Amino acid sequence: MKKSSFSKEELLNVAEGLVYGMKNGKLPKPPMLMIDRILHISDTGGKYDKGEIKAEMDIDSSNWFFDCHFKGDPVMPGCLGLDGFWQLIGFFLSWAGGEGRGRALGVQDLKFKGQVRPYHDKISYKIDIKKLITKPVYMAWGDAELKVKDRVIYFAKNLQVGLFDNLTYDFGGDPSLDTF
Repeated sequence: MKKSSFSKEELLNVAEGLVYGMKNGKLPKPPMLMIDRILHISDTGGKYDKGEIKAEMDIDSSNWFFDCHFKGDPVMPGCLGLDGFWQLIGFFLSWAGGEGRGRALGVQDLKFKGQVRPYHDKISYKIDIKKLITKPVYMAWGDAELKVKDRVIYFAKNLQVGLFDNLTYDFGGDPSLDTF
């Protein structure tokens, strides 16, 4: 039986490669980790009955992005919320048994209808897994919402993430050797 919730400490262990291994899906480390806890993760349920994820991130005026985006008008960059969506779908793939390194592959439709500001307490994520394939690679598609208080402010459809076991990083500076 798989765990259905994860604390910040457990998510940090995933980022360090201590849970699924160094060669498999890892979450980014802070400050790029956009999740503080996963409240619920399941491979059933959700809008499409293929799985769902509910997670949160605490917001504090000391979050790094408020200092640089924008001076005198602090707002969390929308791309960080989008990355949080991809992080959660990638986590879902490893949690579901997939092996390989995670890569965000795209999003079909994205809308921002509000802002995350320094005075907010937290953001809430809801991901509905739309499709999961396991061959030739683990790949998932999902729809997502990001809430502040009870208001949905980001909407994304057909987010796509995959796990790849043949990724290499060319440390020698020859881009032709990159597999992705």
